[in-house]
Amino acid sequence: MNKENKIFVCGHRGMVGSALVRCLRAQGYSKILTRSRDELDLLDQQAVRNFLITEKPDYIFIAAAKVGGIHANNVYRADFLYQNLMIEANLIHGAHLAGVQQLMFLASSCIYPRDCPQPIHEDYLLTGPLEQTNEPYAIAKIAGIKLCESYNRQYGRQYISVMPTNLYGPNDNYDLANSHVLPALIRKAHEAKQRGEEELVVWGSGKPMREFLYVDDLAEACVYLMNQKYDGPLVNVGTGVDVTIRELAEIVMRVVGFAGRIKFDASKPDGTPRKLLDVSRLKGLGWSARTELEEGIRLAYQASPFFAS
Repeated sequence: MNKENKIFVCGHRGMVGSALVRCLRAQGYSKILTRSRDELDLLDQQAVRNFLITEKPDYIFIAAAKVGGIHANNVYRADFLYQNLMIEANLIHGAHLAGVQQLMFLASSCIYPRDCPQPIHEDYLLTGPLEQTNEPYAIAKIAGIKLCESYNRQYGRQYISVMPTNLYGPNDNYDLANSHVLPALIRKAHEAKQRGEEELVVWGSGKPMREFLYVDDLAEACVYLMNQKYDGPLVNVGTGVDVTIRELAEIVMRVVGFAGRIKFDASKPDGTPRKLLDVSRLKGLGWSARTELEEGIRLAYQASPFFAS
């Protein structure tokens, strides 16, 4: 990418999209194209097609999606499947019709089978059953990956897919009904501290293991891959290191300054037992994550106006 290219970041108000915009601006890209949901409804096929044909961006990053944690994925199954299918299909097909040669689709590590070997290599896709609690979201994301692969094969496009691990950072969602595990723990610990409580209630057993990536690291990886003109198969983006949910809760408590004890709610689901990505493909391309977990959580906690005293 050169600094004068027009770059469309879809979903620029979300955690990933806003990190991409920050990263691009920091690197001197001046023609960043964005549209809010009110300005462009990504579920409207004709509107998306007209927008892309009119604007003709040189590059597209698809960070727009309907996202949520275990509860939201499991309860709003139809919404997650339909909306994510429509968003990605409208953007990928619209990009093709507009003559856009280079596009990046951001999927999720939930695309991989529930019980596949660890760490998870990209080749494990479609080798076993998915985790049931987020199956609709995963199926939609797999469809997006296959759309990119198919446009590349049939039309010679360079539409690449990246698989981020669990993300956190500025502009995260702290709504306890719909958030992921890390922002939920940060909010719970903060509020427990504010109320002077003695316990931090954590869903599940605390035994599942998860990997976490600071969102600004993901943005750097995405821009790096686009600049390398990478046009190979899908790429995992993570740290290659995981922790138990118990360990995660303990780190959050240190950062927030909550000195109580942890209480596990075994009536709530654990989800996938372990989900650690094999990041050897990305490292082989010359990129590795830089932000340590505790430092990243501190940055996220300090950056959120939600926790301003």
